[in-house]
Amino acid sequence: MKINTILRAGVAAAALFTVSFAAHAADLPRPYKAPAYVAPAYANWTGFYAGLNLGYGFGKSNWDVPAVSPSPKGVLGGVTLGYNFQTGTWVWGLEADADYSGMKGSADCVGGSCETKNTWLATARGRLGYAGWNNWLPYLTGGAGIGNLKASGPAGEASKTKVGWTAGAGVEYAMWSNWSVKLEYLYVDLGKFDCGVSCSGVAGSTDNVSFNANIVRAGLNYRF
Repeated sequence: MKINTILRAGVAAAALFTVSFAAHAADLPRPYKAPAYVAPAYANWTGFYAGLNLGYGFGKSNWDVPAVSPSPKGVLGGVTLGYNFQTGTWVWGLEADADYSGMKGSADCVGGSCETKNTWLATARGRLGYAGWNNWLPYLTGGAGIGNLKASGPAGEASKTKVGWTAGAGVEYAMWSNWSVKLEYLYVDLGKFDCGVSCSGVAGSTDNVSFNANIVRAGLNYRF
């Protein structure tokens, strides 16, 4: 009889412990579940855009006669037009710009000064950019460079529009709404032209004047 009483008491205590443990277990916090992954939002670069650019150029100009090498430099500024087509994280584009150019430089020569000046500069280029870093778009670019060269010396002056090439790189950042800003570097080589007797002062002579420049500029674009 005493043993039965002890057994019944033990069973009751075990049942009470089980109920109490279950109640406490229900109150324990559930295991942490990480939130679902959300891919970062990237800018959509596809479409036409237009903008303004402003920068500075510095370069070299070599003359045959006399054998001098002016170093043209100065401010450039103008307008930009372009189109981008985005496939995944790659952005393919075409861009053109036309700038007023204040690049000019002179060197001492016999009878006075010999000066080379670039009065305007335009480019037509392809672009390849990578859009995998949030709103940043680093890119490579290259194509044609077109500009007017003017050479003047003690005997006179001559000018000519030249077509050459350009290549460079830059980075663009998409800001609020449809605006973006960029910073880029371009190397431009317009080749050379024969200034002739106007520059050399020697009848029947050939006087080739070359021009190349390094350009660093910033831009502000609006994407349509």
